[in-house]
Amino acid sequence: MPIRPNSNSTMDGRHPPIMLPPDYKIYQMNKRLQERTDNCDNQWWDTFASEFFEDKSMLTLSFCLEDGLKRYTIGRTLIPRFFRTMFESGVIDMQMVLRLPKDYMNNANGTITLDCEHATMVMHHNKPVPTKVCSEGHLLVDFSADELMRIRSWHFAIQTHLEYIPKQAPMQNPGILEDLCKNTTRQGLTPPMLNYLKMCVIIEPMKELMSRQKTYNMDPRDCLRNCLFQKWQRMLNPTTDASRPTKRPSRKRKNSSNNNTPHVSQPQKKKGFQTSEVMMVSEPTLMGCEFGDEDERMITRLENNQFDGPSVKSEEHDTSAASFPSISSPSNPAGWQGHPPQSAGM
Repeated sequence: MPIRPNSNSTMDGRHPPIMLPPDYKIYQMNKRLQERTDNCDNQWWDTFASEFFEDKSMLTLSFCLEDGLKRYTIGRTLIPRFFRTMFESGVIDMQMVLRLPKDYMNNANGTITLDCEHATMVMHHNKPVPTKVCSEGHLLVDFSADELMRIRSWHFAIQTHLEYIPKQAPMQNPGILEDLCKNTTRQGLTPPMLNYLKMCVIIEPMKELMSRQKTYNMDPRDCLRNCLFQKWQRMLNPTTDASRPTKRPSRKRKNSSNNNTPHVSQPQKKKGFQTSEVMMVSEPTLMGCEFGDEDERMITRLENNQFDGPSVKSEEHDTSAASFPSISSPSNPAGWQGHPPQSAGM
């Protein structure tokens, strides 16, 4: 079954594209390689690579040789030359055969992954002798999740390979019996293909140098000197924006108001109204809780007589001033306001 997105239409009314199965894209690539001619030029191979590979795609081959495990990775610009080298080294047909492939959607990267543990790369050679080479291994391919479904990464790990020759070949030409006893490939790859992969290890880091030389038409020696100088400048002046620690906002501590004893708080001053002589007494609170009904007590309000209205009688003011002395202010250093203190009879 093909991989399809949500069947509902998009916001603009268009239906989402129908995505083909990933293994069908491999079949289309095999068919396109079979349609090639013997005199294919660079433009045909560039068109082939642009049709099936993204601009930043990577092709990786890993296999074991006599001196250990080898792993070669080439970029998009070197992929057309890789396929051309394959067919110019005696290969007349190549196709990928997948057995029990698995595919799944990777929403994090926006790719469709094809995983086949039993993949076979079948190549037919016509020189030096007619040979059929089957290279078996693990194929892991990432496709872009769009209409084109081009290859983003290709990794083929070759495990074993077998070479088959026709039975009538020794009888038709007994002189090539010695050549038939020799292997045509190494781990399924022809000697020109291995040499090209080794050369790509040197060419891949030099892509910046070659691109600069082609763009500015500079002398190779001057171009190399310019690239090395710019790289040296980047090493001496690294970007420090990412290394600077970000300043955390300072935290403001709030004064704790949970005290067992009543406290006096002074309101904020406003423009045109001085309240330095007025002090409010708040109600006492317990640590972590409030007073209940059984803890209630009488709270006496202290009034400052300079804020008394004109309607207040002078007798009430004298009585309140005699019974309850006011808090001293800077303008009254004696500590009493109004009449002098009188002893209250009990």
